[in-house]
Amino acid sequence: MNREEKRRMKKTTVSLGTAFGSLMTVLNYTVLILLCLSIILPTLNVLALSLNVGTDAAKGGIYFWPRDFTLDNFKEVFRQSNIVNGFLISVFRTVLGTFLSVFLTAMAAYALKTRTMPGQKQLTFFIFFTMLFSGGLIPYYIVLKELHLTNSIWVYVLPALYSVWNMMIMKSFFEQTPEGLEEAARIDGCSDFGIFFRIILPTSKPVIAAISLFNAVGHWNDWFTGSFYVRDPNMKPLSTVLQEMLTKQQALTDTLMSATGSMQMQMLDKIQVTGTSLKMATIMIVITPIVLVYPFLQKYFAKGVMIGSMKE
Repeated sequence: MNREEKRRMKKTTVSLGTAFGSLMTVLNYTVLILLCLSIILPTLNVLALSLNVGTDAAKGGIYFWPRDFTLDNFKEVFRQSNIVNGFLISVFRTVLGTFLSVFLTAMAAYALKTRTMPGQKQLTFFIFFTMLFSGGLIPYYIVLKELHLTNSIWVYVLPALYSVWNMMIMKSFFEQTPEGLEEAARIDGCSDFGIFFRIILPTSKPVIAAISLFNAVGHWNDWFTGSFYVRDPNMKPLSTVLQEMLTKQQALTDTLMSATGSMQMQMLDKIQVTGTSLKMATIMIVITPIVLVYPFLQKYFAKGVMIGSMKE
């Protein structure tokens, strides 16, 4: 094989490599665009239905723009007498619950990652073992009742202080901190609390942001606790209030659909909000706070999703 043939082969190889790289770039962008559309288009559909008259939306054909614009769906949501109180309770439990849960879970994770702690392996296994089995709903309710947490605002905060899954994620992240930093701090006379507050926490912003987001979303979206463990309507969070409102509205819609002839037409003339349109308005109200907060945590969250994926 002479030089000319080698040069042609090299050019061919480079051309094929460039073409393959361009093809993969186009493929990657195509997949990303399709993924973005799969998220954006359903959201636009929900927004359009929430801004459309319910009885008109029931006819179908509404996709990304309201056909009969109205704000009655949102007015109906905010017409609830305890909506503001539920919002304040949700904010209280989300802020306080997230702060305490992340702080205490981080302290427990730091203790578990310390190899010099007596019984460290046995205690880690004991805590991990609790992830494999659940006591069940009835025993859990009995425990809450015996601790006088039912029908109390603290039922939203105290039972959710610790998450074994989050603890293991934090432990894995803390183990990536060079031991030399801790040893140098101890030589300088720094205590375990000083190391935790001055070294561990400042260098663990990605995992703290990611776990904080998980906790905040969980607290904000949780309607089950308020529905099953709280009887006082003035102590129910926003998600529970909206869920109960949707249940009542859906029952009204079912009654409407079961009516016949002239009775159904008379009821249709009096109602503009249906269970579906009200549900869409509720979805927009619930997701808005999370959507507004997420951009501020995005850079930390992007790092946090890689936690534990690589060890040196």
